[in-house]
Amino acid sequence: MPLTSTTDVETAVGVARVHLSGRGNPLLVLGHGAGGGIEALDLLAARDAGLSLGWRVALVEQPWRVRGRKIAEAPTRLDAAWVDVLATLSGAPLVVGGRSAGARVACRTAKQVGADAVLCLAFPLHPPGRPERTRIGELLGVAVPLLVVQGDRDAFGMPPGSRLVPGADHGFRVAKGREPAGPQVQSTVREWLSSRQRATG
Repeated sequence: MPLTSTTDVETAVGVARVHLSGRGNPLLVLGHGAGGGIEALDLLAARDAGLSLGWRVALVEQPWRVRGRKIAEAPTRLDAAWVDVLATLSGAPLVVGGRSAGARVACRTAKQVGADAVLCLAFPLHPPGRPERTRIGELLGVAVPLLVVQGDRDAFGMPPGSRLVPGADHGFRVAKGREPAGPQVQSTVREWLSSRQRATG
């Protein structure tokens, strides 16, 4: 486990918590999903990918999680907290992202926070079984380089151009006997972050 500093940040909708690791200038900021926290397998894999390249990595807990709630708040409140947290962080290049609902937040606010790129893990393209309720507009609205890493068994849909993890579901769980998802996510994210570093360096 890397050495991490933890800081509480006052936002417009309550106190968020930032867990910051690493010492580099490039910065990767990741948010969690609607049903879990920063300990998610894919978030930790992405964090480790960044740290291995000398990036600083911030894992952000939304105020509703800090308060001990189990249900995510409305998107407008998630976005407001995220923007306030990003205002306290600096780094270049700046890559923002997250898993599931956290990925949606990063997409919606990428321009506002001045992101150089966006990383989406398990982007929930639509509710399970409801492809007509697509959220493709949030992905198409991102004007900077974008990477989507998705399990090929994700019930929340398959965004176009996703990098697929064979046998993985929405939580990147794989069936017994299949190659674990964590190392695959880490390798994919590491390769992409390295390319972002070169492009902006």
